[in-house]
Amino acid sequence: MSELPADAAAWAMLALAAALVGIAKTGFSGMGSLPILLFATVLPARESTGALLPVLILADLFAIRFYSRHVEWRVLARLAPWVIVGTVLGAVVLWFVDDTFMRLLIGAILLAMLAIQVWNRLRPKAVEPKPPSGLARRSAAAGAGVAAGATTMMANAAGPVMVLYLMLSGFPKLRFLGTMAWFFFAVNLFKVPFSVGLGLISWHTLLMAVLLVPAVAVGALVGRAVVHRVNQRQFELATLVLSGVGAGLLILSAVTS
Repeated sequence: MSELPADAAAWAMLALAAALVGIAKTGFSGMGSLPILLFATVLPARESTGALLPVLILADLFAIRFYSRHVEWRVLARLAPWVIVGTVLGAVVLWFVDDTFMRLLIGAILLAMLAIQVWNRLRPKAVEPKPPSGLARRSAAAGAGVAAGATTMMANAAGPVMVLYLMLSGFPKLRFLGTMAWFFFAVNLFKVPFSVGLGLISWHTLLMAVLLVPAVAVGALVGRAVVHRVNQRQFELATLVLSGVGAGLLILSAVTS
């Protein structure tokens, strides 16, 4: 990005997006697709991914501050090597595909994962479901890790992937939020050299992130306040619905672009 937006309407939309990032990081992760669309509306789609990344890292810091005691480190260790593979694949894909195809692909993947999660909840069960174990657990970690790494590198859109993976693992909401916080903080930092190398991050994007800190802070505080006022079932339902809406909007933005 060679310059900052000049008009007030653009800055209002960016501030709204930054506040939604804060809410997504500390409250309802499924909301994370909406800021992607808002940034892509104000900025060129490719440049918007680099501009959003520093904002995401700032919001990650708030989430870590609120939920750092609730992280599941074994899950992060299981995902780490696969996320690296996915991130590298995502960086390669960015060289060859256009924005429209990328949004269609990501949206389709997210909707497919959402359908699997909904089916898993609605199908009749003879006994209480248990988190996957053994080969199934390793396979799920590999698939989720590669998908999360690729989608976060291409469009900062790995939130719904991790939402579904951690929900399938049966995490309560605070452990869910703490694990998400540390996961995305580490992944977003890992992405920075790739984004710089691809020309997606500049001094202007860093300055924009600094100017949006107040909006991120407000959103983070709102997200934390709301999430403590809903029960586990309400939290899961809201997160799944928002994930589906975000995935649908990604596809719609690609079809209408």
